[in-house]
Amino acid sequence: MEILIKVSQFLLSLSILVVLHELGHFVFAKLFKARVEKFYMFFNPGFSLFKYKKGDTEYGIGWIPLGGYVKISGMIDESMDKEQMALPPEPYEFRSKPAYQRLLIMVGGVLVNFILAFAIYIAVLFAWGDEYLPAENVKYGYVCDSLAQSIGLQNGDKILELDHQKQVRYTDILTNILLNNPKSMQVDRDGSLIDIVIPSTFVPDLLAKSSKGFSMSPVITPRIPLNPFIVAGFSDESVAKIAGLKKGDELLSIDGKKIQYFDEYLAYLQSNKGKVVTLEVKRDDTTHEFNATLGDDALLGISMKPYNHFEFAAIEYSFLEAIPAGINKGVDKLQSYLKQFKLIFSSETKGYKSIGGFGTIASIFPGFWDWHAFWNLTAFLSIILAIMNILPIPALDGGHVMFLLYEIITRRKPGEKFMEYAQIGGMVLLFGLLIFANANDIMKAFN
Repeated sequence: MEILIKVSQFLLSLSILVVLHELGHFVFAKLFKARVEKFYMFFNPGFSLFKYKKGDTEYGIGWIPLGGYVKISGMIDESMDKEQMALPPEPYEFRSKPAYQRLLIMVGGVLVNFILAFAIYIAVLFAWGDEYLPAENVKYGYVCDSLAQSIGLQNGDKILELDHQKQVRYTDILTNILLNNPKSMQVDRDGSLIDIVIPSTFVPDLLAKSSKGFSMSPVITPRIPLNPFIVAGFSDESVAKIAGLKKGDELLSIDGKKIQYFDEYLAYLQSNKGKVVTLEVKRDDTTHEFNATLGDDALLGISMKPYNHFEFAAIEYSFLEAIPAGINKGVDKLQSYLKQFKLIFSSETKGYKSIGGFGTIASIFPGFWDWHAFWNLTAFLSIILAIMNILPIPALDGGHVMFLLYEIITRRKPGEKFMEYAQIGGMVLLFGLLIFANANDIMKAFN
């Protein structure tokens, strides 16, 4: 069910983005009286799931959810309609329009994607506000995995600054390390302020570790205290339930040890895999002891009643306040994504190994339906779609823009034969990248 919900959100988000992107091309084409022959969501080689014709345009839904397209008369695109291009140009054709009109038609989709992203961020901030965990409110410090510990961090450390710049949000820490290349972090360890050097190998190692999954590896997470540990439920084969624990019991100690944090609790159980542990619990103001035999997973099979141990910051926006805040958020996301290109093409970080396909994109959606998360992710994907489409690669909008700018500057049109070969080359490159990205997903799934 979780996978189905993720895929459903991904397909809905993709459908919205594709339709509105193509609508951008469509509106400018109609504005300049260029004939639009087809307007399709998803690709339809061989057949369409749905289609109908109104005027000169056939509207439809294809069966391959890899994007969508608007077919404009007199334009060399993925349809490779050579027969039409061999005929004399008609006034309603794309090739007959002035260069500036053709340029606006081609950037229309990207323009809509950027406007859509900003509009969504404005609406989200107005409807939900902005809630986040301030870095200074991670009062119990962080749980650090092996990679974080390899650079000198310890469980319980509180990361305050990067290169002596205060970190406002907990989620900004890894993002800033990844994108802004700080050289050191300032850490509060048991009340003492220490400097930890961030080695140049940390970002490549972080990307390598993240590439094995479908998201950024959580090398640091807020430390969660155990007290109180109230049993909220049991797994199907819970060894604690077999031992005699009940819902509502409060776990006080294991083998007489008072365990303060959840990471210490898991580590202690792991160190006693296959052994018998004594659980001290409080039930109705009475203390009881139960012996539980840990299995190969070294888990008790119990869930803890949730408590809000952290103080979140919340900002509410009026509609007028949400407009500049939403635009600023969109610009920040745009700048952040552009910085990631350095990582992809860097020989040191080898970020290309973490490139993902449809599986990676679908996996970023939550396993439950959350409109707040859905619209935030849709806005970010809209920015990604805009940037990817404006890349100067033939077969993408950016490739057409590149040739149109050449025409405007030199006052010479590229030859139609050259445009055909460029379109074919661009399509081969794009399919190669598509295969590479989705092959990475398959490798991740089996690793």
